[in-house]
Amino acid sequence: MEKLFTRKEAAKILGISIATLDTARNNGLISYVQYVQNGCVYFTDASLQEYIAKFTHRAKPVEKCATYRKARSAGA
Repeated sequence: MEKLFTRKEAAKILGISIATLDTARNNGLISYVQYVQNGCVYFTDASLQEYIAKFTHRAKPVEKCATYRKARSAGA
């Protein structure tokens, strides 16, 4: 059986607060396991990896200008 993580463990692995984790769960951004209604909530390693992949973005290259001056507007 796959290891299940508690809310506290999952939040620590993701580097977010428990409140942020609960918000993501309530908004359907992360999948979870709950055996009984109003019972404890658990997360699988696959669901944590899926959440990380969903919110990982590529870095955009910085555009470098030849000078520090801003370009003039067309109306001037």
